[in-house]
Amino acid sequence: MPRRLARGVLAALLFGALSFASAADPVPPEEAYPAEAYRLDAQTIAVEFTIRRDYYLYRDKIRVEPLTPGLQLGTPTIPPGKRKKDDFFGETEVFYDTLKVTVPVESAPATEAPWRIRVISQGCWNGGVCYPPLEQTLTVADAPPQRSWLGKLVGSVTAPDADAPRSSDSNPPSSTAAPSGTAPSMARASVPTGSATAATAPAPSSTSEPPLARAAAPLTDEAGSLAAFIAQQNRAAVLAAFFGFGLLLAFTPCVFPMIPILSGIIVGQGEAISRVRALGLTLTYVLAMAITYALAGVAAGLSGTMLQAALQHPAVLVTFALLFVALALSLFGFYELQLPPSWQTRLNQLAGSQQGGQLIGVAVMGVLSALIVGPCVAPPLVGALLYVSQTGDAVFGGVALFALGLGMGAPLIAVGVGARALLPKSGPWMNGVKAAMGVVMLALAWWLVRPVVADLWWLVGWAVLAVGTAVALGALEPLPIGARWPKRMGKALGLLLLAYGVAAFWGALAGNRDPLQPLAGFAGGNGGIPTANREALTFQPIRSVKELEARVANSTRPVLVDVRADWCISCIELERYTFTDPQVVALLRNVTLLKMDVTENSERDKAFLRHFQIFGPPALLFFAPGNPEELRQYRVTGFVDGPTFATHLRRWLGQT
Repeated sequence: MPRRLARGVLAALLFGALSFASAADPVPPEEAYPAEAYRLDAQTIAVEFTIRRDYYLYRDKIRVEPLTPGLQLGTPTIPPGKRKKDDFFGETEVFYDTLKVTVPVESAPATEAPWRIRVISQGCWNGGVCYPPLEQTLTVADAPPQRSWLGKLVGSVTAPDADAPRSSDSNPPSSTAAPSGTAPSMARASVPTGSATAATAPAPSSTSEPPLARAAAPLTDEAGSLAAFIAQQNRAAVLAAFFGFGLLLAFTPCVFPMIPILSGIIVGQGEAISRVRALGLTLTYVLAMAITYALAGVAAGLSGTMLQAALQHPAVLVTFALLFVALALSLFGFYELQLPPSWQTRLNQLAGSQQGGQLIGVAVMGVLSALIVGPCVAPPLVGALLYVSQTGDAVFGGVALFALGLGMGAPLIAVGVGARALLPKSGPWMNGVKAAMGVVMLALAWWLVRPVVADLWWLVGWAVLAVGTAVALGALEPLPIGARWPKRMGKALGLLLLAYGVAAFWGALAGNRDPLQPLAGFAGGNGGIPTANREALTFQPIRSVKELEARVANSTRPVLVDVRADWCISCIELERYTFTDPQVVALLRNVTLLKMDVTENSERDKAFLRHFQIFGPPALLFFAPGNPEELRQYRVTGFVDGPTFATHLRRWLGQT
């Protein structure tokens, strides 16, 4: 039984951890990394970027130019970024979350009017879109932005006034000086040296996008969509929705750690515990967890502050991941997590023989469980908090989040009441369960830090976990004579995990990043030859919307248009992996293939992107024979692997 439990849980985590991607599109660049400027002192201007989760900025693409006559600026001081290495562009420096750039004022204008500056930046979305250079015209404030009391605590800046002069100017850039910095990746990628205003067409409606086009969207967008949905309902429906969202969260791997915690509490009371007593302990645990979320809702309602940056900040994610690791090591038996003896003695004296003493301990475990799970379920939880912060109603915020906590705890109540009857008697088998849950803790810890881990180490981490678990299961040890079936099943599972771990290591060395397809970059039967050496498709170049419409109108075959750029990593991945997939090649043999290269980011390129409401490449556009109107429901944004794209092509071509 322990072996099968471990196998089921590990398989779900190793092969399903990435299935929580939300259904949303990339946001416009001015929303992905907006900037604001203010005076630090008479001689210094500060420019702060707030970078959305799953997005990043290139260090060598940041420039600051004066617009106010008489204002002269020196060389910006940009802190070191995080090194990012990929197979195509080499090593460069990027920034996540926030960035503060200081600019010396060499000469100030005589006028007392507010200064205006132009900030140029360029970044990408982890889901597979790289934006053209973005130009933002900013008014320099006299002081740093004000923060709410909770914002001061967590470092979240309050939402700016919609009328504040922070939006990008739509005028074409006047400067063509190359950005500072000499990152080799960007030099080889032929990134345009001139600054440019990125396309700022309104975001396409999410309802018109096919699931494939939204398969790799960032989790943070899910929060905004959830908040918008909730805002359209009445309060009774909102409370019901919060309870329902809690129920859904209860069936995610994030909540798995609560099950052994609660079961351990019930089992630890002894075999004579009644159902009423078990129900009381369980309700205490669940209510404490729900109250914790309610307090978060009250805080959000009082502050009006978006807590997303705090809950998903790398420091928070790493801290809770380390807590998962500590819990895992405890389950493995390296040490025992408990209060200091003096504290235990004091608590026992306070509790005496009263039942309330045990209930207090259970309530504390419920609070800690809510805190542990909080970052793991951050996207839907933050969506709820975002709605509450927008309403500004602290009381309703607390009630709504309390309903969410009750929803999460509802299945736990069933587990708690039935734990004594469902779980067999204590014995050596519990060590196996503890070890399996320890592996679950490690897997959750690694999944939790995905936003701050480089692609290479992301896959290596799963390989290490799989190989380590395989060794612990005895994959490298001979089976003893007469071994019983649990031992044999453990050996079989260990061998499978060992094979997966080796494949993941090999795939990581080859540049792959997907734990679900660690060997996706290799062609079967060719001795490990990368798919880059396979037959590739040939796309005919186009240069404008007018040319595209003419080519489509004259085509007697379906038309596929690849919108790409040299500086777009996901574009290179599409060409290297997806467009060389044998299924994709076969399906596109009778399709007219066109390519719009927006590497130069010229006015013609920007006009093309605006026309089709594309914020950045890659994007794949689909057209029927002779009809220049795009089949928007089939559009693909970002990278998609070969097998998935082949399935999408069959739907488009009517071959399903």
